[in-house]
Amino acid sequence: MKISASKNNILKKIKQALSNPVPVPFIQNEVSGNHFSATGQEPEIEFAENFTGLQGRFSYCENIEELKEQLSLLFSNRKWTSIFCKEPALQNIITSLPFTTTITNDLKNCDVSVTGCENLVARTGSIVLSSAQQHGRTTSVYAPVHICIAYTYQLVYDVKDSLHQLQDRYPLFPSLVTFASGPSRTADIEKTLVTGVHGPKEVYCFLIENANP
Repeated sequence: MKISASKNNILKKIKQALSNPVPVPFIQNEVSGNHFSATGQEPEIEFAENFTGLQGRFSYCENIEELKEQLSLLFSNRKWTSIFCKEPALQNIITSLPFTTTITNDLKNCDVSVTGCENLVARTGSIVLSSAQQHGRTTSVYAPVHICIAYTYQLVYDVKDSLHQLQDRYPLFPSLVTFASGPSRTADIEKTLVTGVHGPKEVYCFLIENANP
């Protein structure tokens, strides 16, 4: 196959560029400090304000017993009986509730999914999930309702802090990290905001007071 002179000239330039890579410009200007200043609020309060501002539903629990009471009341009121949950510690909490529930492996037809999280980002009101967790990639997306159960020690201020924690926690960084900030929403159709189109219609976060992991 004959290559035209102009095409050959372009290929030569590409080859030369690859053999002599240009250094990253302005590398001396890269900074490691925080780009956002903390507001001075307690991280629990800041997370709750930002999370509920994004249509998430937040509840604070002093201990596991209070969590069980709140979950039982919620499940009973909403008549949720089919619960998708992969984490043994959370399964134990669910099966101990006075309201009758069933742990199911059928994510497609469950009433609600219950997961833990990697951490919570106070500044953005985001729940951080990863493929390294027991629930995998899809649990927080496919279920119609997602409930996250977290502890206060999992709170971080910014996204950068969350990513640093993940780097320290896993020798091999997870193949997927999700920042879930309230229920899914889109304004693609006539710029009208619609929730629950590409994921759960409702997202709950139960935060339990616990100073140590």
